[in-house]
Parts: sequence; C-alpha cells; structure tokens
Amino acid sequence: MRFFVSALFFLVIFSYAAAFDPLDPNGNITIKWDIMSWTPDGYVAVVTLNNFQMYRHIMSPGWTLGWTWARRVVIWSAVGAQATEQGDCSRFKGNIPHSCKRNPTFVDLLPGVPYNQQFTNCCKGGVLGAWGQDPSAAVSAFQLSVGSAGTSNRTVRLPRNFTLLGPGPGYTCGRARVVPPTIFLTPDRRRKTQALMTWNVTCTYSQILARKYPSCCVSLSSFYNDTVVPCPPCTCGCQTKDNCVKGDSKILSMVGVNTPKKDNKPLLQCTRHMCPVRVHWHVQRNYKDYWRVKVSTTNFNYRMNYTLWTLVIQHPNLNNVIQVFSFDYKPLVPYESINDTGMFYGLKFFNDQLMEAGPFGNVQSEMLLRKDKNTFTLKEGWAFPRKVYFNGDECQLPPPDAYPFLPNSAYQNLLSFSTFISLFIFFLIAVW
Repeated sequence: MRFFVSALFFLVIFSYAAAFDPLDPNGNITIKWDIMSWTPDGYVAVVTLNNFQMYRHIMSPGWTLGWTWARRVVIWSAVGAQATEQGDCSRFKGNIPHSCKRNPTFVDLLPGVPYNQQFTNCCKGGVLGAWGQDPSAAVSAFQLSVGSAGTSNRTVRLPRNFTLLGPGPGYTCGRARVVPPTIFLTPDRRRKTQALMTWNVTCTYSQILARKYPSCCVSLSSFYNDTVVPCPPCTCGCQTKDNCVKGDSKILSMVGVNTPKKDNKPLLQCTRHMCPVRVHWHVQRNYKDYWRVKVSTTNFNYRMNYTLWTLVIQHPNLNNVIQVFSFDYKPLVPYESINDTGMFYGLKFFNDQLMEAGPFGNVQSEMLLRKDKNTFTLKEGWAFPRKVYFNGDECQLPPPDAYPFLPNSAYQNLLSFSTFISLFIFFLIAVW
C-alpha cells in the first residue's frame, strides 16, 4: 500500500511538472463556450479558442478540437468550422443535422470559404498565433447550433473528455467548468450584453507527451576558440537514419519532394544529430563596453516550412540588449524580479518563414549587448545560453564540459614574459 501511494504521488508530480513551463508559467489554450440564445430544442453557442501561450503557436494543418456529449445531442449547423464526420443521422427524415456523432471532432475552415460560411476570427486553416507574438492572431472561433441539449441553464449538461491536437499530440485538457457569463460591448461601446451561460476548458502543453525525442538542438562556437561544439549525436533520435537524404541526393530533384505528407512524416537531411531544426549560437566580438552574438537557425526538414516561427533564449545578459539586427525582439518577464529571457521572431514579409531544408532553409541575426561589469565574464561558459526554445519546444544543449573554453591568458602572458627574459639573457651573454 505504501509503495502504491508513493508511486501515485510521484506520477502526479511528474505529470504536473511535464506540463509546466517555467518560462511561461501561465501559458495555456482556453476553450470558451458562450451560449448566445436558446432554441426550441437546444441553444446556439460560440466556441472560442484563445492561445495564451507567449511563444508556442499552432502551425498548419492547424488545430483539431474534440469532445464527448453528455447525452444524445446533435449539431444542426456549424459556421466558421466543420465536423470531420457527420455520423449516423438515419433517424432524421427531413432536416439532416451537420453532425450526429456522440464524440464529434471539429476543424477550422480554410481561408477563402464563401462569406455565408464565415464567422468572426475563423477560417485560418487552424493556424493559431502565439499571444506574445501577435495577440490578434491568437484567437479562433466558430458557431454551433445544438439540438436535444436542454433549453435552460439547469437542463444543459456540459460536454466532457475534451481533446486538442495542435496539430499533433501534446495538449491535455481539463474538465469544463461553468464561469461567470462573458460580457460583450456593442459596436458603439455604449451598451453591455452578456452570454446566457459560459463554461471554460483549459488545455496545457507537455513536450514529453508530444514526442519521445527533442525536436531541435543547439551548437556553439566563439571567436576565442577554434572549436565548434556540434549538437550531440542522435539528439533527436536516429530511428530515421535509414530514411534521411544526403545533400547531393537525386531525390531532391523529384517533383513534389517538398509536399508535406498527411501523417506529417518528415524528410530529414542526413546529419549527426538528426534534428529537424538546429540553432547555432556564436560569440562573435568582444568590445570594451559591448559584446556581439550571432544566432542562426537552420531547417533540415525538406517537407516543412516553419511559418510564424519563434525562438526563445534564456541568458543572464539579455536584460541589456541594445540592438537586434534581423529579428523582432521582445523581452519575456515571467517573474518580475528576473529579466533574462527574450523572444525572437521573424520580420513580417522578410524572414518570418523558415523555409524547408536547402539553400534558403536558414534565418540569422546578430545582437549587440551591453556589458554589466559586475557580472560579465567569458569564462566557464557564461557567454552561452542557459535554455533555447524553438516554436515552444526546448532544444537540447551540448553538455557544459564541451563548451568552447577561454584560453588561459595568464599562462600565455607568463610564457611570453619567460621567453622575453630568456632572449634578454642570451643577448647579454652574447655581447659579454
């Protein structure tokens, strides 16, 4: 019994820690249901997905939202999204519902659908931006007309077993909870209205649930050492080593090689690390009052374009960023007393899309930082980042003992001084 309780305790702690991101402690996706009106056999509701994650977004092919009805419910119509399956609607002879499944799954509509099928904040192909990058793009919504579902606050039963794919696994959703009704303002902002009933569902992300291996890695180099520290071998797993493509392979000239597969199976360039993405941090210059770093991100997946990509770096000197040259930059301050984390993302219409593997499959920028003379040092790996995230997933850093080390200048100076003394004594003996 004691062993069972201990195992359960550690399982709960582990599960909680897996879904907690210390750099974004409040990050989640909140699904909000607002009942806007009652119908003779149910209600009309607006379902809104709000991405409150600072640097993690949902890429194409977009989100997939599912749930299980608490009773035998039908969806008469949907605007701004659609159910992937209609289900068995054979009991209806006249008006056929949009979906009769007990556990429907919904996806966003694609851009360019007819106007009468659109709804506010819909039709983005399921792409949901990060809150820290663009709050206006971090929301998606659609409308449902639900039947056989109760016609009052007392008779409505909340859906359960919510699931969210974004676009793959990784999100865990909690129970639906009734909250105070949402307040709306009229266009002239002079009158407030409110939903008849509102409930929320909170979904959190866990990288451990999303994939077995990391999805990116970090390599390091510096001006004061010729050593380039690569990503550790098989960082992202070498199970795809037999299916990787060499840079000079003839398969790259085939038509459609860059077309994504339905199962999102990657086509990786052959590397030691076998990661889709590598971030390289290079300490470039050291000035009297400043120092300069170059950051490069390379895509090794021939079937993936990373749109709206984000790069998050934790380093103690990021509280003194003077200029970032080719990326947009925003400091992240999850804790008021600590400012050591920054979010970098592409400039719109310039490098906000990280192309698939090949000559254009990289983005890079330099940044200038001011030295804090009380803390600044190049010794013991201080100049290198503590954590690196790409698109919200933590990248694997090399082990600390492999970092490029700072040459022992004191030893070099001592050697030079000894050489000078020896030459001086030899000169005196020769003259004497």
